Amino acid sequence: MNPSASGWIKKLLNQVSETMYSQTETDVFYNNLKHVGFIYGSNIKVVLNIVKPFDLSEEERCKTNLLLTYYFIYNKEETKTNEEFTESLIRYYKSISDQKRSFFEDLFSDKSPDGLLEKIIHKRIHIDDNFISKSFNYFLINALLFVDVLGYQRFLKDETDIKDYVKNLESALETIVFSVIENKSEKSEYDENLIKLFEGSIRHKNAKLLTYSDAIAIINEPLEKLYVIDLVCMASWTDKIIDREEQNFLNQLKTDLNVDNTVIVRSVNDINLFYDEHKEDVAFLSSKNLAQSFYDNSSKVVSKLITRNSKRLIKELSESKEAMTLLAQSTTRNLTDEEQKKIQTQLLDIFKSIPSLAIFMLPGGMLLLPLFVKFIPKLLPSAFDDNRITEDKKKLD
Repeated sequence: MNPSASGWIKKLLNQVSETMYSQTETDVFYNNLKHVGFIYGSNIKVVLNIVKPFDLSEEERCKTNLLLTYYFIYNKEETKTNEEFTESLIRYYKSISDQKRSFFEDLFSDKSPDGLLEKIIHKRIHIDDNFISKSFNYFLINALLFVDVLGYQRFLKDETDIKDYVKNLESALETIVFSVIENKSEKSEYDENLIKLFEGSIRHKNAKLLTYSDAIAIINEPLEKLYVIDLVCMASWTDKIIDREEQNFLNQLKTDLNVDNTVIVRSVNDINLFYDEHKEDVAFLSSKNLAQSFYDNSSKVVSKLITRNSKRLIKELSESKEAMTLLAQSTTRNLTDEEQKKIQTQLLDIFKSIPSLAIFMLPGGMLLLPLFVKFIPKLLPSAFDDNRITEDKKKLD
């Protein structure tokens, strides 16, 4: 199952239908969403290990977790066919979209419900849908996706005013979370990064924030309460220290939401445990500078694209002797500027024939071509070893 290729939703739902996950209690499933990082905006694993995430990127794990969460909520309301689930989710997204009706028809012109939903989910998870901007940005994945899940849960019960519900819930979370961060006497790099993450994740930019009391009045459902508490604990976390002001805020929140103290304690422990276990994997905890972050993110993307398209690449490259020769030589010496331009031109011609490599044709995609040239010989060693032997033999002849 490859969430970056078409047909992944149908394949995933076929796998899920054979499991017993829909019988899991809601609070248990929610806690699992925390443990895999979905609630915190950092998808380290796939929920309940339904899919083995060995070769999935964080983006792909996020897509998988989002769909599995929707499917869990759907089955908790009423068991239906996979086709009806897909169609209900599409209808939900259309109902909460700020775009005109033609938005889905023009941008997502796919007659297949599964294909349309795949494109909607891909569009939804990104804070910035520009490929190069995402690579430069620390925050690749939307941190407030669970708001959409809560909206879908409401949608299945009552479709009226669903857009207002989602907008008001997001506004309430914005007020409460920003209240925690703004009240800190000193803001760390973590706090600044978290502010950027939440600001980037918010769809409905409000000229004026809700008051705290108005925000609290919106939070009523059990999952809403758990979610807001987890976001507050996430906002309070700085080197596992919750100061007096933050503790007072949590105590007030506990009273205002009418939840047991064990909920607060568990939420604090959960965020501490998650960050302890995955500090190196959570983007906004990283101490890497922007350039290093760009290089690492881009390298992962390019490596995965080459690996997944290796057979097609070998076939296309084998038909371009000059490209093969230059790529082989690039492993032993630096190519001249003229050779770099020549190989980039030939690679772009090859990318046109491989749909999943079309990102290199987008504005800024040329920036990643040097990485592509660097990684091809490493990820396709046999093809290029053979080529180098051939070239050596030619020289001897």
